[in-house]
Amino acid sequence: MRRVSVFGATGSIGCNTVDLLQRQGGGDGFHVVALTGGRNIALLARQARALRAELAVTAYEEFLPDLRDALAGTGIEVAAGNRAIAEAAARPVDWTMSAIVGAAGLEPGLVSMRHGGILALANKESLVTAGDLMHREARKHGARILPVDSEHSAIFQALQGEDHAAIERIILTASGGPFRDWPLERLHEATPEQAVAHPNWDMGQRISVDSASMFNKAMELIETHEFFDVTPDQIEVLVHPQSIIHSLVGFVDGAVMAHLGPPDMRGAIGYALNWPDRAPLPLERLDLARIGRLDFEAPDETRFPAIRLAREVMRRGGLTGAVFNAAKEVTLDAFLDHRIRFTDMAVIVEKVLETMDRHHDLQDEMTDLQSVLAADAAARKRTTEAIASHQANRG
Repeated sequence: MRRVSVFGATGSIGCNTVDLLQRQGGGDGFHVVALTGGRNIALLARQARALRAELAVTAYEEFLPDLRDALAGTGIEVAAGNRAIAEAAARPVDWTMSAIVGAAGLEPGLVSMRHGGILALANKESLVTAGDLMHREARKHGARILPVDSEHSAIFQALQGEDHAAIERIILTASGGPFRDWPLERLHEATPEQAVAHPNWDMGQRISVDSASMFNKAMELIETHEFFDVTPDQIEVLVHPQSIIHSLVGFVDGAVMAHLGPPDMRGAIGYALNWPDRAPLPLERLDLARIGRLDFEAPDETRFPAIRLAREVMRRGGLTGAVFNAAKEVTLDAFLDHRIRFTDMAVIVEKVLETMDRHHDLQDEMTDLQSVLAADAAARKRTTEAIASHQANRG
């Protein structure tokens, strides 16, 4: 029986993972070692009971009494805090879902690879902030990193049986989000509530805003560079409003392989869960005649400057990705709190990148987790200062 753990079980990706585990036998089909979550203690407790997990962990220590009460009498261990999450990752498993949002997901993913199993990676920040470190750890312990982003899962599937040297280009698709057709001059008026309303995907609040600003696609550009060892010049972005084609791979002979599927994250999760095999999944089957048409357009990098910034991050390398992600996370919080405008996010991230590049050697070798965390902390401090300065200048 395969041993599995799910980090970020109460988020969107985590809930879909738990759904698939239950559909494939639950506690009878898998030995569920650990589930971790955030503030939704009732949901985490229900998941732990349903899957008969060994351990349930909340990231917030103040909620430990609630979790203990919710699981009283079940025999399920409980714990709380980031240290407890890292310790949960140290428990040997065969398959780990890394779905904690943000830089907080990096350490558990690194720790889990010491078992030499499969890391199903939905946490974009891991490769963006510490791609070299992640790959070194995987090689050292014989672990395998499988992509769970729909775009990277599509690329991974399109490349099965192909010669890496035959790759000419990789094309990531983007829906364009809720502001794709907004006049450029209106974008500064966009509210968090409007940004969360994604036209195709049912996602959490933060990733929905990232999608609306194209910071999500910027992160995926960097991930593609790290996952598939292609140059930045080989990676393209194509706006595809229907979100039916998840990515495309072009080869040196002119052929292009496209991966099509419904906009349902259980497709990518289920592929990683059952790899190298395929298993039946509860996804809507595509009716192309009903869909009728698939539309494409080039991305407007004036409207979405995050794409341009991602290319600069890939060019610079080193610890620049850690700075980029930290600045993005802090500005996202500020936007959600109505402290800055939608269009201010990219402006501030670019300013932080330029400032940090002048005062730090971001091209330094990424030696260990601590070097990444130090760059992350410095960037968060610098971004907080930049936001305060930006607010003061606006009066």
